[in-house]
Amino acid sequence: MSADPPPIPPTAGCYNAFMTLVEVTYDLHSPLTEEQLRQLGQFANTYGLRSFRVDESKNQLSFEYDASRLRETQVAHVLGQARIAATRKAN
Repeated sequence: MSADPPPIPPTAGCYNAFMTLVEVTYDLHSPLTEEQLRQLGQFANTYGLRSFRVDESKNQLSFEYDASRLRETQVAHVLGQARIAATRKAN
């Protein structure tokens, strides 16, 4: 007798319980320019990136992504391509 697999719990959108969500925050060395924001907007279409947000009051940039699809090194690479000077904030 084989048991049926457990049902996948319903979740919002296409994200499910089997994802490994990671949030990484960077302290910005200077405010973002319009061009840098535009480049981040293009990165927003990357598979695995769930969201990013800029906190202008704290001068920080945060990314939430699925670690099974995207790596922090890829996020850091995009920051470098956009010439965004930032330091990863320690958790």
